[in-house]
Amino acid sequence: MQAAATPCDAVPPTVRPRWPCDDRSVLKSLKDLFDGLRPAPVNDTQASDHTLQLATAVMLVEVMRADATFHDGEREAVRAALRDKFHLTDDEAVRLTELAQTTARQATDLYSFTSCIDERFEMPQKIRMIEHMWRVAYADGHLSAHERHVLWRIADLLHVPQGAYVHARLRAQRDAGVA
Repeated sequence: MQAAATPCDAVPPTVRPRWPCDDRSVLKSLKDLFDGLRPAPVNDTQASDHTLQLATAVMLVEVMRADATFHDGEREAVRAALRDKFHLTDDEAVRLTELAQTTARQATDLYSFTSCIDERFEMPQKIRMIEHMWRVAYADGHLSAHERHVLWRIADLLHVPQGAYVHARLRAQRDAGVA
């Protein structure tokens, strides 16, 4: 049994109309269209820097979240730490803090963030970060047991020596004017 002939089969190939473009040009046009929709590639160093900034911001926000209430002074301490640590503008620090708050709410552990920080920061940078975290904790005028625990846990994951941890706390406590 033969298949039924279609109207195109009746027209000799030399008489069939040609489309203005062939299959290769259609595929190239589609590829160009999709390439134009992709964001510009980000180099590995830039992506790594953004990851480090976000990890640091999340740790600062975790101290802020450890308290029962969010105090404006704590938010400002987080932003001040980010401006100091990464030389960000006020606007960039605000946006990074907002992203960190969202990320912290969705996070299931601290290790994924502290491992990034531990890998990239030298010990003086880690100690400075711990000091900034203490400033966040003291920004509302008191220190809760949960804030203290979060700080101890982060310092432990960053392998900060106990003496450096205590000195960072004392410096932040003195700067906050808390006895």
